[in-house]
Amino acid sequence: MAFFRSVTALSRLRSRVGQQSNLSNSVRWLQMQSSADLDLHSQLKEMIPEQQERLKKVKSELGKAQLGNITVDMVIGGMRGMTGLLWETSLLDPDEGIRFRGLSIPECQKLLPAAKPDGEPLPEGLLWLLLTGKVGGGLRCDMISCTEQRAGRWLVQGIERSCHCPRPVPYIPLELHIICVVEYYVYKAIDALPVTAHPMTQFASGVMALQVQSEFQEAYEKGIHKSKYWEPTYEDSLNLIARVPVVAAYVYQRIYKDGKIIPKDDSLDYGGNFSHMLGFDDPKMLELMRLYVTIHSDHEGGNVSAHTGHLVASALSDPYLSFAAALNGLAGPLHGLANQEVLLWIKSVVDECGENVTTEQLKDYVWKTLNSGKVVPGFGHGVLRKTDPRYTCQREFALKHLPDDPLFQLVSKLFEVVPPILTKLGKVKNPWPNVDAHSGVLLNHFGLAEARYYTVLFGVSRSLGICSQLIWDRALGLPLERPKSVTLDWIEKNCKKAA
Repeated sequence: MAFFRSVTALSRLRSRVGQQSNLSNSVRWLQMQSSADLDLHSQLKEMIPEQQERLKKVKSELGKAQLGNITVDMVIGGMRGMTGLLWETSLLDPDEGIRFRGLSIPECQKLLPAAKPDGEPLPEGLLWLLLTGKVGGGLRCDMISCTEQRAGRWLVQGIERSCHCPRPVPYIPLELHIICVVEYYVYKAIDALPVTAHPMTQFASGVMALQVQSEFQEAYEKGIHKSKYWEPTYEDSLNLIARVPVVAAYVYQRIYKDGKIIPKDDSLDYGGNFSHMLGFDDPKMLELMRLYVTIHSDHEGGNVSAHTGHLVASALSDPYLSFAAALNGLAGPLHGLANQEVLLWIKSVVDECGENVTTEQLKDYVWKTLNSGKVVPGFGHGVLRKTDPRYTCQREFALKHLPDDPLFQLVSKLFEVVPPILTKLGKVKNPWPNVDAHSGVLLNHFGLAEARYYTVLFGVSRSLGICSQLIWDRALGLPLERPKSVTLDWIEKNCKKAA
């Protein structure tokens, strides 16, 4: 997938394309134009002063405005319901679900570019959206400068095709196929761990090894001015996004296969290539990976992994260090590890009740789980109060591609059985399914059945959101995060009168 750093990089790529005819068959959302407004780095450079002034105005005019009252319940309850972070790339509404720069998931599926007509959105298109707040850099299909014709045409897999909808086509910032090379010492760092180490442990170790090449660290040590912090952060972030699928794929091959590295395929996009390097080339699996990476990329700033990445980066730790910290938060059972727990629990239902489980049997098993002091994985959410739209779009994918899959049919029954039971308990604010309730079943259908690995897929996806926001953190000059903490003695002493 063609990505570009700058106009200079575009010139280099033009030469490369001229020399390598095999790239003519690549998936290239490529506009052969040199206009600065089509280059991501240049566009960000133009946008940043405007957003800096906007932030100054907000601080000046609204700095003393209250966003709500902080209660003791919030302080000792994980800060839930407490507004305390600036996160530009996405916003989570309790009823509507996630919006990426104002766009819902269905809107992203409709507007973002795809590898084929009516296909799932490309993660590259979402990356552009997260960074700029624009769809495809503002380009429309009939504005493409391609080979023979312009009106109503688009490029996919190097072939001009008729465009049946006004999907914008992005001019993306860098060529991932060029910068996704992972050095030997990264593999050696992973190989130093026992092959039995959890996949997330190996993945996070690989990301830490990538840090050796941090451009931000080098620039900071040379005394870069703070107004320029965003530029090496930008380089690190895009390098990191490009390389984590390679590291993640190696972890999968090392643990579950023969340990051989499957080379990238220059004809594939980001999500498709990740699937390929994992060893899955079914076109439907490639589509699933595009959808998976897109919908798991960001979920505003308050979740554990996003907040951890933001917190660590606020100390001016580079993107590699910050993202590795985020991965360690994602690895927790109450966060990203939950997606592996869902598939394992569903398989336990099948083991005990069989694939053709009745509604009554399923109700009994759900109650058995709850009465044992456990939760039903895949249901409930800290913010959402309705069915997660990320669940819904995965269900639609399943209805389209695998309607007869036994585990999918079981998931559908759970959607009918579990919410009423959780509602009856009276302790659950959101009894509806979340994103984890469905993803494992889809992956399992196409052969990726190793549930312990699923959080790594989540981690690769989350690199897009965390790194996009991190670039804006540095561009806006956001300060070191340092909230105040108190003791139980302090609460008892100072809050009795207010109670």
